[in-house]
Amino acid sequence: MPYDNNNIFAKILRGEIPCNKIHEDAHALAFHDINPQAPVHALVIPKGKYLDAPDFYLNAAPDEIAGFGRAIVAVTQKIGVAETGYRLIANIGAHSHQEVPHYHVHVLGGRPLGAMLPAGP
Repeated sequence: MPYDNNNIFAKILRGEIPCNKIHEDAHALAFHDINPQAPVHALVIPKGKYLDAPDFYLNAAPDEIAGFGRAIVAVTQKIGVAETGYRLIANIGAHSHQEVPHYHVHVLGGRPLGAMLPAGP
């Protein structure tokens, strides 16, 4: 599937849609999720046009990958979850319910988050 230049994150990166920005640098933009699933819920997106994690890690330049990782760490510090703990989630494909076809990482925290998934097969 080719990258969709009209996905919501592409529009946010172009400034066409506003966001509640937490962090921005040369490689990443982070902002508060508009539908938070925890008391603290941020999204971190690379500035490049990547569909998902495999696309990003196989095709991004080493400085983009390192910069993205550093941005995630900076965000955890800025939103106050670095000390107490947090969960990183990257959904990839239909089975994971990836809603936006632009690689992004959810940073969730602000309370104990419990089990990763409900028990069961």
